[in-house]
Amino acid sequence: MKHIFNKGKDTTKPTLLLLHGTGGNELDLLPLAGRIDDTASVLSVRGNVLENGMPRFFRRLAEGVFDEEDLIFRTKELNEFLNEAAEKYNFDRDNIMAIGYSNGANIAASLLFHYEDALRGAILHHPMVPRRGIELPDLSGKSLFIAAGTNDPMCPPEEADELQSLLEKAKADVKLHWENKGHRLTAEEVEAAAQWYRSL
Repeated sequence: MKHIFNKGKDTTKPTLLLLHGTGGNELDLLPLAGRIDDTASVLSVRGNVLENGMPRFFRRLAEGVFDEEDLIFRTKELNEFLNEAAEKYNFDRDNIMAIGYSNGANIAASLLFHYEDALRGAILHHPMVPRRGIELPDLSGKSLFIAAGTNDPMCPPEEADELQSLLEKAKADVKLHWENKGHRLTAEEVEAAAQWYRSL
């Protein structure tokens, strides 16, 4: 997978896995990583799927309707890429914190839904529930932050509430933060995520 790896000053910190939104790329969220933890290593990945020329992490059938088969395949692909990257760049595979926005947040949530050890934690900006009707792995000890919009036209508030509920049932520790700026990734929610991260 096309990506950037920047080794941080403090290798005991989690490696920040950056996952962009639809139409973004591996450069998009680099400023976010600096706001969250400017001493951590950063692995920023570009989605392998193109939708009308725009990079994404998995296909969808329509807006808000995921191609479930492709989602499962791409989630496995990303998980395997993380295994390879940890070996190549010599970072702790068990200490990855995902930071995802929109489509990137959805694939991060999908990693949590499918693989118990994929992530140590995650900051999910405007995610949806990746899959329904499956049993989640035991997520005890995982710290998760969800930023959602009360008036988000792409991700209705019920999605964030349901996602929080599903993750908490799987024993994850979840903080849900609300904004009122639609689907936009705001400075306020990034600052809230940074404060949450510093409190871990």
